[in-house]
Amino acid sequence: MRFPEAHEKAFGGHEPPAFRVRDKMFAMVSTGDGRVSVWMKAGPGAQDVLVGGDPDRFFVPPYVGKNGWIGIRLDVDGLQWGMIEDLVDDSYRMTAPKRLVKLLDEPDA
Repeated sequence: MRFPEAHEKAFGGHEPPAFRVRDKMFAMVSTGDGRVSVWMKAGPGAQDVLVGGDPDRFFVPPYVGKNGWIGIRLDVDGLQWGMIEDLVDDSYRMTAPKRLVKLLDEPDA
């Protein structure tokens, strides 16, 4: 994983992975509703824009959705992997300490 100090760790006994930095979760995979999705933190207003603009692809996940997290269904056609990568990057940046975020922006990152 290209994010400094990020690691995979199970969440609450669930088998799909969760991704953390300094033991704070910034993304997780979910298969709980029979669909494959990834959940992550999103910036202010992003949840309304993404879910409102494409509710077949984006959704408000249970439990963490109230904190602005978004869910992205991975079992739909036409996935935009670049957008997903950008959203995961944003989530990491919102979660990681500033010192680690700074490492992302260095030329060798």
